[in-house]
Amino acid sequence: MTEGAETPPRPIWQVAAVLLLGAGLLAGFMALGIWQVERLAWKRELIARVDARVSAPAMPWEMAAALPPAEAEYRHVSLTGHFDHDRETLVKAVTELGGGFWVLTPLTTPEGEVVLINRGFVPAERRDPASRPEGQVGGEVSLQGLMRLTEPGGAFLRRNDPAADRWYSRDIAAIATARGLGPVAPVFMDADATAQPGGLPVGGLTVIRFRNTHLSYALTWFALAAMVAGGMVILILHERRLRYSSSS
Repeated sequence: MTEGAETPPRPIWQVAAVLLLGAGLLAGFMALGIWQVERLAWKRELIARVDARVSAPAMPWEMAAALPPAEAEYRHVSLTGHFDHDRETLVKAVTELGGGFWVLTPLTTPEGEVVLINRGFVPAERRDPASRPEGQVGGEVSLQGLMRLTEPGGAFLRRNDPAADRWYSRDIAAIATARGLGPVAPVFMDADATAQPGGLPVGGLTVIRFRNTHLSYALTWFALAAMVAGGMVILILHERRLRYSSSS
Protein backbone atom coordinates (compact mmCIF):
# COMPACT_ATOMS: atom_id res chain seq x y z
CA MET A 1 0.00 0.00 0.00
CA THR A 2 1.43 3.36 -0.95
CA GLU A 3 1.82 6.16 1.60
CA GLY A 4 -1.38 8.18 1.91
CA ALA A 5 -3.54 5.39 0.51
CA GLU A 6 -7.09 5.44 1.77
CA THR A 7 -7.97 3.17 4.70
CA PRO A 8 -9.61 -0.02 3.48
CA PRO A 9 -13.19 -0.75 4.46
CA ARG A 10 -13.71 -2.42 7.83
CA PRO A 11 -15.05 -5.95 7.95
CA ILE A 12 -18.83 -6.06 7.84
CA TRP A 13 -19.03 -7.65 11.29
CA GLN A 14 -17.13 -4.73 12.85
CA VAL A 15 -19.40 -2.18 11.23
CA ALA A 16 -22.46 -4.17 12.30
CA ALA A 17 -21.17 -4.40 15.89
CA VAL A 18 -20.60 -0.62 16.07
CA LEU A 19 -24.02 0.08 14.57
CA LEU A 20 -25.65 -2.36 16.99
CA LEU A 21 -23.97 -0.62 19.93
CA GLY A 22 -25.04 2.74 18.55
CA ALA A 23 -28.63 1.55 18.16
CA GLY A 24 -28.63 0.45 21.79
CA LEU A 25 -27.29 3.80 22.96
CA LEU A 26 -29.74 5.66 20.74
CA ALA A 27 -32.68 3.71 22.14
CA GLY A 28 -31.47 4.22 25.70
CA PHE A 29 -30.92 7.97 25.32
CA MET A 30 -34.30 8.40 23.62
CA ALA A 31 -36.03 6.45 26.39
CA LEU A 32 -34.38 8.60 29.04
CA GLY A 33 -35.35 11.77 27.19
CA ILE A 34 -38.98 10.67 26.89
CA TRP A 35 -39.01 9.72 30.58
CA GLN A 36 -37.78 13.20 31.50
CA VAL A 37 -40.50 14.78 29.34
CA GLU A 38 -43.08 12.70 31.24
CA ARG A 39 -41.49 13.75 34.53
CA LEU A 40 -41.63 17.39 33.39
CA ALA A 41 -45.39 17.14 32.82
CA TRP A 42 -45.80 15.46 36.23
CA LYS A 43 -43.71 18.11 38.00
CA ARG A 44 -45.60 20.98 36.39
CA GLU A 45 -48.90 19.43 37.41
CA LEU A 46 -47.60 18.93 40.96
CA ILE A 47 -46.46 22.57 41.22
CA ALA A 48 -49.81 23.83 39.94
CA ARG A 49 -51.73 21.55 42.31
CA VAL A 50 -49.71 22.53 45.37
CA ASP A 51 -49.90 26.25 44.53
CA ALA A 52 -53.68 25.98 44.28
CA ARG A 53 -53.96 24.18 47.62
CA VAL A 54 -51.59 26.50 49.47
CA SER A 55 -53.35 29.65 48.27
CA ALA A 56 -56.89 28.34 48.84
CA PRO A 57 -58.88 29.35 51.95
CA ALA A 58 -58.26 27.16 54.97
CA MET A 59 -60.57 24.17 55.31
CA PRO A 60 -61.42 22.41 58.58
CA TRP A 61 -58.90 19.76 59.60
CA GLU A 62 -61.56 17.08 59.77
CA MET A 63 -62.54 17.60 56.12
CA ALA A 64 -58.95 17.50 54.89
CA ALA A 65 -58.06 14.49 57.03
CA ALA A 66 -60.92 12.52 55.48
CA LEU A 67 -59.38 12.88 52.01
CA PRO A 68 -56.99 10.32 50.50
CA PRO A 69 -53.37 11.20 51.41
CA ALA A 70 -52.47 12.31 47.89
CA GLU A 71 -55.45 14.69 47.94
CA ALA A 72 -54.80 15.94 51.46
CA GLU A 73 -51.12 16.87 51.29
CA TYR A 74 -50.42 20.63 51.33
CA ARG A 75 -54.07 21.48 51.97
CA HIS A 76 -54.48 24.76 53.84
CA VAL A 77 -56.24 23.68 57.04
CA SER A 78 -57.39 25.05 60.40
CA LEU A 79 -57.99 23.38 63.75
CA THR A 80 -58.46 24.14 67.44
CA GLY A 81 -57.23 22.38 70.54
CA HIS A 82 -54.85 22.25 73.51
CA PHE A 83 -51.11 21.64 73.32
CA ASP A 84 -49.34 18.99 75.40
CA HIS A 85 -45.94 20.69 75.66
CA ASP A 86 -44.56 18.03 77.98
CA ARG A 87 -44.53 15.61 75.04
CA GLU A 88 -42.99 17.79 72.35
CA THR A 89 -40.41 16.21 70.04
CA LEU A 90 -37.43 17.89 68.41
CA VAL A 91 -36.62 16.81 64.86
CA LYS A 92 -33.36 17.83 63.18
CA ALA A 93 -33.92 20.53 60.58
CA VAL A 94 -31.96 22.64 58.13
CA THR A 95 -33.93 25.73 57.06
CA GLU A 96 -33.41 29.14 55.54
CA LEU A 97 -32.75 30.28 59.12
CA GLY A 98 -29.93 27.76 59.54
CA GLY A 99 -29.62 24.47 61.37
CA GLY A 100 -31.70 23.55 64.38
CA PHE A 101 -34.89 21.64 65.13
CA TRP A 102 -38.55 21.39 64.24
CA VAL A 103 -40.75 21.45 67.33
CA LEU A 104 -43.50 18.83 67.03
CA THR A 105 -46.13 19.16 69.74
CA PRO A 106 -49.25 17.00 70.25
CA LEU A 107 -52.52 18.91 70.13
CA THR A 108 -55.82 17.46 71.34
CA THR A 109 -58.90 18.75 69.52
CA PRO A 110 -62.28 19.29 71.22
CA GLU A 111 -63.37 15.98 69.65
CA GLY A 112 -60.50 14.18 71.38
CA GLU A 113 -58.33 13.61 68.29
CA VAL A 114 -54.59 13.93 68.83
CA VAL A 115 -52.72 15.70 66.02
CA LEU A 116 -48.99 16.36 65.83
CA ILE A 117 -48.30 20.00 65.04
CA ASN A 118 -44.99 21.11 63.60
CA ARG A 119 -45.04 24.45 65.36
CA GLY A 120 -41.91 25.60 63.57
CA PHE A 121 -38.16 26.01 63.88
CA VAL A 122 -35.91 26.70 66.84
CA PRO A 123 -32.11 27.10 66.68
CA ALA A 124 -29.99 24.52 68.46
CA GLU A 125 -29.21 26.83 71.37
CA ARG A 126 -32.97 27.20 72.07
CA ARG A 127 -33.90 23.54 71.93
CA ASP A 128 -34.57 23.44 75.67
CA PRO A 129 -38.20 24.51 76.26
CA ALA A 130 -37.02 26.34 79.39
CA SER A 131 -35.14 28.76 77.11
CA ARG A 132 -38.40 29.77 75.36
CA PRO A 133 -41.11 29.65 78.05
CA GLU A 134 -43.27 32.29 76.37
CA GLY A 135 -43.78 29.96 73.42
CA GLN A 136 -45.24 27.17 75.58
CA VAL A 137 -48.73 28.47 74.98
CA GLY A 138 -51.46 27.22 77.34
CA GLY A 139 -55.22 27.10 76.96
CA GLU A 140 -57.19 26.62 73.77
CA VAL A 141 -55.41 27.69 70.59
CA SER A 142 -56.60 28.07 67.00
CA LEU A 143 -54.09 27.28 64.28
CA GLN A 144 -53.77 27.34 60.53
CA GLY A 145 -51.17 25.67 58.39
CA LEU A 146 -50.50 23.01 55.78
CA MET A 147 -51.36 19.34 56.06
CA ARG A 148 -48.31 17.12 55.58
CA LEU A 149 -47.73 13.40 55.17
CA THR A 150 -45.70 11.35 57.62
CA GLU A 151 -41.99 10.79 56.93
CA PRO A 152 -41.26 7.25 58.13
CA GLY A 153 -37.83 5.88 58.94
CA GLY A 154 -35.59 8.91 58.94
CA ALA A 155 -33.57 11.01 56.53
CA PHE A 156 -31.01 10.03 53.90
CA LEU A 157 -28.34 7.89 55.62
CA ARG A 158 -29.71 8.91 59.05
CA ARG A 159 -32.22 6.63 60.71
CA ASN A 160 -34.45 7.83 63.51
CA ASP A 161 -33.31 6.53 66.90
CA PRO A 162 -36.31 6.71 69.26
CA ALA A 163 -34.41 5.07 72.12
CA ALA A 164 -31.84 7.88 72.08
CA ASP A 165 -34.51 10.48 71.24
CA ARG A 166 -32.75 11.41 68.01
CA TRP A 167 -35.11 12.28 65.19
CA TYR A 168 -34.25 13.13 61.60
CA SER A 169 -37.71 12.93 60.07
CA ARG A 170 -41.27 13.57 61.16
CA ASP A 171 -42.35 9.94 61.54
CA ILE A 172 -45.81 10.24 63.07
CA ALA A 173 -46.27 6.63 64.18
CA ALA A 174 -42.78 6.32 65.68
CA ILE A 175 -43.05 9.63 67.55
CA ALA A 176 -46.51 8.74 68.88
CA THR A 177 -45.18 5.41 70.17
CA ALA A 178 -42.09 6.99 71.74
CA ARG A 179 -44.20 9.64 73.49
CA GLY A 180 -46.97 7.27 74.54
CA LEU A 181 -49.62 9.30 72.72
CA GLY A 182 -51.89 6.42 71.76
CA PRO A 183 -53.91 6.78 68.54
CA VAL A 184 -52.96 9.90 66.59
CA ALA A 185 -53.86 11.36 63.21
CA PRO A 186 -51.69 9.71 60.52
CA VAL A 187 -50.78 13.12 59.10
CA PHE A 188 -49.43 16.25 60.73
CA MET A 189 -49.71 19.99 60.25
CA ASP A 190 -47.00 22.55 59.51
CA ALA A 191 -48.08 25.69 61.38
CA ASP A 192 -48.18 28.93 59.41
CA ALA A 193 -46.08 32.03 60.06
CA THR A 194 -48.32 33.45 62.79
CA ALA A 195 -45.90 34.83 65.37
CA GLN A 196 -45.55 32.87 68.61
CA PRO A 197 -45.15 34.60 71.98
CA GLY A 198 -41.44 35.19 72.45
CA GLY A 199 -40.81 34.65 68.72
CA LEU A 200 -40.21 30.89 68.91
CA PRO A 201 -40.87 28.47 67.33
CA VAL A 202 -40.83 30.13 63.89
CA GLY A 203 -43.56 28.72 61.67
CA GLY A 204 -44.35 29.17 58.01
CA LEU A 205 -41.11 27.60 56.76
CA THR A 206 -42.68 24.79 54.73
CA VAL A 207 -40.70 24.33 51.53
CA ILE A 208 -43.15 24.39 48.63
CA ARG A 209 -40.64 25.18 45.90
CA PHE A 210 -40.00 22.09 43.82
CA ARG A 211 -36.79 21.76 41.82
CA ASN A 212 -37.68 21.38 38.16
CA THR A 213 -34.74 20.54 35.91
CA HIS A 214 -36.48 17.88 33.82
CA LEU A 215 -36.49 19.98 30.64
CA SER A 216 -32.72 20.47 30.71
CA TYR A 217 -32.21 16.76 31.40
CA ALA A 218 -34.55 15.84 28.53
CA LEU A 219 -32.67 18.13 26.14
CA THR A 220 -29.38 16.61 27.28
CA TRP A 221 -30.56 13.05 26.60
CA PHE A 222 -32.04 13.98 23.23
CA ALA A 223 -28.82 15.80 22.28
CA LEU A 224 -26.82 12.68 23.11
CA ALA A 225 -29.25 10.61 21.06
CA ALA A 226 -28.81 13.00 18.13
CA MET A 227 -25.01 12.75 18.43
CA VAL A 228 -25.16 8.96 18.38
CA ALA A 229 -27.54 8.99 15.40
CA GLY A 230 -25.28 11.43 13.59
CA GLY A 231 -22.25 9.25 14.28
CA MET A 232 -24.06 6.21 12.92
CA VAL A 233 -24.98 8.05 9.72
CA ILE A 234 -21.40 9.27 9.25
CA LEU A 235 -20.08 5.72 9.76
CA ILE A 236 -22.54 4.26 7.24
CA LEU A 237 -21.74 6.91 4.63
CA HIS A 238 -18.01 6.56 5.22
CA GLU A 239 -18.02 2.77 4.88
CA ARG A 240 -20.26 2.97 1.84
CA ARG A 241 -17.88 5.40 0.17
CA LEU A 242 -14.87 3.20 0.96
CA ARG A 243 -16.56 0.14 -0.47
CA TYR A 244 -17.62 2.04 -3.56
CA SER A 245 -14.06 3.31 -4.07
CA SER A 246 -12.50 -0.10 -3.57
CA SER A 247 -14.82 -1.73 -6.08
CA SER A 248 -14.28 0.84 -8.80
